[in-house]
Amino acid sequence: MESKRLNLNIPQAVSDFERAAKKLEIINVLYKIVFRGSGLEFDSYRDYDSSDDSSSIDWKASKRAGKLLVKRYIEERDLKIILAIDISERMVFGSTKKLKCEYVAELAAAISHLILISGDNLGFVLYNDDIVQFVPPNKSPNQFHLFVDLLSDSSLYTGDSNLNHTLDYLLKNLDPSTSAIIFVSDFLNTSKECQRNFNLLSSKFEIIALVVKDPLDKALPDIDREIFIEHPASGETVLINPKVSGKIYEKMALEQEKFVEGIFKATNIDSLQLTTDRYFIDPLVGFLKERIKKRSFRT
Repeated sequence: MESKRLNLNIPQAVSDFERAAKKLEIINVLYKIVFRGSGLEFDSYRDYDSSDDSSSIDWKASKRAGKLLVKRYIEERDLKIILAIDISERMVFGSTKKLKCEYVAELAAAISHLILISGDNLGFVLYNDDIVQFVPPNKSPNQFHLFVDLLSDSSLYTGDSNLNHTLDYLLKNLDPSTSAIIFVSDFLNTSKECQRNFNLLSSKFEIIALVVKDPLDKALPDIDREIFIEHPASGETVLINPKVSGKIYEKMALEQEKFVEGIFKATNIDSLQLTTDRYFIDPLVGFLKERIKKRSFRT
């Protein structure tokens, strides 16, 4: 029996993100997005390209050569980036046009395509309460198609989310040459135990956390009548009155959000919160552009 596919528009997500990335000069400075700005080994100079960030120009070398030059770094040529995607059943939830898992799939596809067209290596890990799939980084176009095909398969979204187990797995199994890990999840099941492993992981690799939530993860609808909430996987229903339960729900949601933000801050991890009622292109590009500014190399 053929697996049901998610409602995705991968070509549009990829095209929109690539267009925005080119407009804001992100593609040719991808290494600045994922590195802290230290520890890069200088390799050689190359001609300045119109898509380069102008802050990368080495003016002294350019004056000697009579043309614009930028420094080339070894990591710039061969990044290895892992996308860690939460495929627990909780991601099959939504009150907008996109389920969280559909939003995440399009987001992850856009990022992975940018990685590959930048000439870098894409790897990925899909996890729920266990590691469902781990594929080491490589540059093959087939990597993108495999990644998207797996994310499109609704039957994979099962089980709970065990983030700490995933962190432990990555600590034990990732090659030391890995450049960065980008986590994509709602992080609603993040425990205090995750902080230690996040801290260990961020001491070895650059970490980015993309937090994807549905509006109902943050607040109940403002209606004064009882409603049924149905679990997307089990079908179990609960009767609630948002007018009565809303304030408590919002308070608990905010406390959980602050808790996760605290872990990221304590472990020096940059994070971006996205909600499924807003297209990810503008906030994601803005987030990456800000990282470029913070990590610009000054010569």
